[in-house]
Amino acid sequence: MPQDKPAHATLSFDGKVLELPMKSPTAGPDVIDIQKLYAQGDVFTYDPGFTSTASCESAITYIDGIKGELLYRGYPIDQLAEKSHFLEVCYLLLYGELPTAEQLSDFVPRVTRHTMLHEQMVSFFRGFRRDAHPMAIVCGIMGAMAAFYHDSTDINDPEQREIASIRMIAKIPTITAWAYKYSIGQPFVYPKNELDYSSNFLNMCFSVPAEQYAVDPILSRAMDRIFTLHADHEQNASTSTVRLAGSSGANPFACIAAGVACLWGPAHGGANEAALSMLREIGTVDRIPEYIARAKDKSDPFRLMGFGHRVYKNFDPRAKVMKESADEVLGLMGIENNPTLQVAKELEKIALNDPYFIEKKLYPNVDFYSGIILDAMGFPTSMFTPIFALARTVGWIAQWKEMISDPTQKIGRPRQLYTGATFRDYVDVENR
Repeated sequence: MPQDKPAHATLSFDGKVLELPMKSPTAGPDVIDIQKLYAQGDVFTYDPGFTSTASCESAITYIDGIKGELLYRGYPIDQLAEKSHFLEVCYLLLYGELPTAEQLSDFVPRVTRHTMLHEQMVSFFRGFRRDAHPMAIVCGIMGAMAAFYHDSTDINDPEQREIASIRMIAKIPTITAWAYKYSIGQPFVYPKNELDYSSNFLNMCFSVPAEQYAVDPILSRAMDRIFTLHADHEQNASTSTVRLAGSSGANPFACIAAGVACLWGPAHGGANEAALSMLREIGTVDRIPEYIARAKDKSDPFRLMGFGHRVYKNFDPRAKVMKESADEVLGLMGIENNPTLQVAKELEKIALNDPYFIEKKLYPNVDFYSGIILDAMGFPTSMFTPIFALARTVGWIAQWKEMISDPTQKIGRPRQLYTGATFRDYVDVENR
């Protein structure tokens, strides 16, 4: 710890003085260690949403919301999105370093060889109602994997943890694509291992036995970027859920299924769907002033979706890359003059120049453009969150593995500020 920083923080209350250790991260603000606060002071902290509480130590992802910076293992997200590809990013998140050529040539086939699902799992898919939401199917199938892959559920065995990790990364595109196929009544398309990760997913989603289908490299690259940009995002709600489930010793498939369930919440994984719905509601550029006025009116419940972020107080670093992909995809599909895209571009221009947006730091975020891209590719809005889950699976796994290996890890047990009734005696029913 640098010499000019205090080693302890002093807390005074009720005549007590506590010396709490200070910890300095490699990046970000210093942290006050309150692990022994209750034992020493008979008090604990109140922090709804855990916005001022570090629940763990992690070396995976770092966000600087003021600078608008997102780093995977120290590497800026824009560099990775431009120069890397998703499976290389997976390796980085899982093992801490970018792979050498030899390591990558070993890792990619290890993932590719596990893309198939156990054939009996087809019955699981067919057990769902035909109108089941794809996210419900993804959540159910992920949890059910523990019933089929018994040789990779022992969390105390490093080799089994590794096998489970590779299996989930490899199989989640197949699970997600089949959930989509089931929802539209088309036959399942099995993976083709000669295709790259993103192309394989698109092929399983959009090819049919009756016709030839060739994955366009622009669409594949755009999908790969979507996967990369969503691969991890520090201790968000779903990641924290995975860690909390994992702290109990639950098997890895159950932990990742818990993350999928949390991501399903509209406040977390459904933001791109909400942003696209808003753009469609606005409809045309000439109606934008009306909606801008409504957004500024505190008495109006309307809110601009896809602007601002819980963490970023500057431009979302992922949004720039996503905007480039949107232009490429819509240009390829011949819909660059699409009214929805025109509304999006004009809204972005206003957000970057209007004093109201600048003052409140309401910059476009990654969800603002991702929904446009997925819609242009042909995905219904019901598939937006499952695709998000596909991308985030590797981040959840990396965080889970890190937690398992942490010698200070304990089962999660948040405290509460109790406001209910105090002790009272039971009263017999005839006397109430």
